[in-house]
Amino acid sequence: MALHFERTEFDARRDRLVIEMAEKKIDAMLLFAQESMYWLTGYDTFGFCFFQCLVLKSDGSMVLLTRSADLRQARHTSTIDNVVVWLDREKSNPALDLRNLLNDLGLLGQRIGVEYDTHGLTAYNGRRVDEQLSTFGQIVDASGIVARLRQFKSPAEIAKAERAATLSDEALDAALPLIVQGGDEGAILAAMQGAIFAGGGDYPANEFIIGSGADALLCRYKAGRRKLTKNDQMTLEWAGVFHHYHAPMMRTVLTGKASKRHQDLFEAARDALTAVEKAMAPGNTFGDVFDAHARALETHGLTKHRLNACGYSVGARFTPSWMDTPMFYQGNSEPIAPNMTLFAHMIIMDSETETAMTLGRTYLTTETQPRPLSRHDLDLIVQ
Repeated sequence: MALHFERTEFDARRDRLVIEMAEKKIDAMLLFAQESMYWLTGYDTFGFCFFQCLVLKSDGSMVLLTRSADLRQARHTSTIDNVVVWLDREKSNPALDLRNLLNDLGLLGQRIGVEYDTHGLTAYNGRRVDEQLSTFGQIVDASGIVARLRQFKSPAEIAKAERAATLSDEALDAALPLIVQGGDEGAILAAMQGAIFAGGGDYPANEFIIGSGADALLCRYKAGRRKLTKNDQMTLEWAGVFHHYHAPMMRTVLTGKASKRHQDLFEAARDALTAVEKAMAPGNTFGDVFDAHARALETHGLTKHRLNACGYSVGARFTPSWMDTPMFYQGNSEPIAPNMTLFAHMIIMDSETETAMTLGRTYLTTETQPRPLSRHDLDLIVQ
């Protein structure tokens, strides 16, 4: 079987979740997030683009409801023993199949938690689930239960994150020789993703961000390529990925000569990241980390050029995004605790002068200060 953790690890995760369910008086969980299924059982698929649900009862037993295309996928990649297939056919309603399954499992009239907040349950399918279960039992929103458990990484998960970070470093190493005058964005992307694949890594949960010239000010991937000019700027946000565990990095790399504006923005970004590192410790909150970032950039007069978030938790994620919760934004009361893997990004985009500057890397939180997972320094890169 294609399991990436020991059975004992999956057993421990199941037991932690069952304890949470008991505390919240939940008799069964309906898991729709692919991240939850992967964390709990190892089940590895992109079949969550269709209707599928993992049912976990309070006694620890599990049943997966999915399509025929994922039957063997579940048996090969997960600890799930019981798989039920709903049939693709005209006017099929898998939510009805789910209701019938829950009835067979003796859950009629019970308190059932549903993972609503996930890309694995569209609004359309969510409405169908509600229609079928509205009179079946007591339905509660259980969206954040597994997500919170996943925040805290086990030693085996930390090893995955560390390997992902090594792949992030190798991707940057592969890119830098190509970031020169005349360098092609397509070749740079190919080199970065190739280094990750060659190192045993995986596809990322979202596209790498790459943009040069005016496009360097964009924070999302877009189609289209260009070649670098003599004095150019290129923003890269990428992630090494190992067994779906992500370790993002972000840098703006310059060709030719750094302008004074680039140098000023870089110094501000480095100061802000240093402040964030100091705040990323137990006793502080995710909101405190954001405030440290905001104060540092305010000192440099850059409040209007920053974003309203400066990072987030990372781990095992699936399409369409490697971003996990919680995030660093104003007022977030979630506490920083040891054994979290957190990505902090300093993003400064000056649209008035079309100058970009970014700086970011992934950290492992500890009992004191966080440990960067990248071996690269934080110096400004000018090619």
